[in-house]
This record gives sequence, C-alpha cells and structure tokens, in this order.
Amino acid sequence: MTIHLIKLCVGATGLNDLATWQAQRLEDKRRAGEKPELLHITRQTPKRAEDVLDGGSLYWVMNGFVTARQRLLELRPVERDGVPHCALVYDPELITVEPRPRRPFQGWRYLDPEDAPRDMGKWVLGAEDQSLSLQNELIALGLL
Repeated sequence: MTIHLIKLCVGATGLNDLATWQAQRLEDKRRAGEKPELLHITRQTPKRAEDVLDGGSLYWVMNGFVTARQRLLELRPVERDGVPHCALVYDPELITVEPRPRRPFQGWRYLDPEDAPRDMGKWVLGAEDQSLSLQNELIALGLL
C-alpha cells in the first residue's frame, strides 16, 4: 500500500528557488564526478519503507502550504559522524500540487494518499511563482 512522506522545505522561498538549488546541486555532483542524484538526509528511517517505495512521493511544505512533490526512488542508509541516518533519494522532476495549508512540524511525517493534494503539473524552472503566491493567499483568506 503506497504511502507518502511530507517535509518542510526550509530555506527555499518558492518553487523557482527550490528548482534552481536542486539543478545546481545536480550540476555540482556531475562536475565532481559523483552520481547526479538528489538526496535529503534525515535522522529517522521510515519504518514503512516498502510502502514509501511503492509509488510514494516526498511532498514539500513551503511558506505554510504543501506546494510540490517529488517521487521517492530509494531509502539509503548513511552515516554522519558515526551516527546512522537515512538518505531519501528522490526524482529531480518537481510536480506542483494543489496548495494546501500545513502548520510547521519537525522532521518528516507520513501522508496517506487520500490526504495528498492533487497534482497540478510539472514545474518548469523559471516559471512564475507569483500566481502560486496569490493562490496561497486566497486559500489562507478562505476565498478558494
């Protein structure tokens, strides 16, 4: 049974910012001769790994709204300073989703597929963030 993960996207001001950072990260890895893949290192390994990898995605919360997702490809054990962690390996394709308000939380959480916002389409680097910001404001005001 598929399940998703949801996580705060700390530091990115919008989807363009996130997409630009990710594209730069992939390019840096190519130049360094490393495998060009996107990883997010987290302290906890999902116990429902099989369900997460059965079509699950990593949903990003930005500025108080779930705004995008990326398909999860692998959960890889890694160590940092001798402490076990988990690398969430995810697809570079950024899919925008119907914005949904979400309060801050720490770490990641499971997200049931029936609670996941519907897809709106692939994000194109350089696309206008302004319409998404306006939509988020209208939702916050209860007008959408």
